[in-house]
Amino acid sequence: MGRVRLLLKRPVVISALVVGALGLSLGVYWFQPWKLWVDETVRDALPAAAVTPAAGEPAAAAPQILASGTLISHEHDTSGSARIVKLPDGSRILRLENLDTSNGPDLRVLLTDAPVKQGTAGWRVFDDGKHVSLGELKGNKGDQNYALPRDLDLAGYTSVSIWCDRFDVSFGAAELAPPA
Repeated sequence: MGRVRLLLKRPVVISALVVGALGLSLGVYWFQPWKLWVDETVRDALPAAAVTPAAGEPAAAAPQILASGTLISHEHDTSGSARIVKLPDGSRILRLENLDTSNGPDLRVLLTDAPVKQGTAGWRVFDDGKHVSLGELKGNKGDQNYALPRDLDLAGYTSVSIWCDRFDVSFGAAELAPPA
């Protein structure tokens, strides 16, 4: 016990303990390991027509699918589908359905021009070219809607990625194609 006290009085040992504690704290903040055990499920409904037509007026149009695709896994197992939907009021959303991926730090939804590639070749390409962040991923499971900017020209945006901004890697992605 006396040796331990002598050791703890040395400035080098104290400095090493302080640096180690600081490094551990930064590592926990950076990697957020608790998210490995926490799932966040979101159940956004597909928005319906905002206005009920008056008597004698035609019924509102149904939502129209402009593009869709199936999510593939990249850095983490990911499944579900992505659709760009035009709503009856003219607004557009990106809708993720049956999403199932890992939770992680700083996850975003990106609409991009990058090609979707299987395996590690597709992990890091989604922020290289033209891309628009639609915001933070609401949850790692479920159905979610992300509003698209009204002035966004969809021409050239061919994919969506669940993007980890902290580590610049795609958890999963889908190629978006117009309906057949």
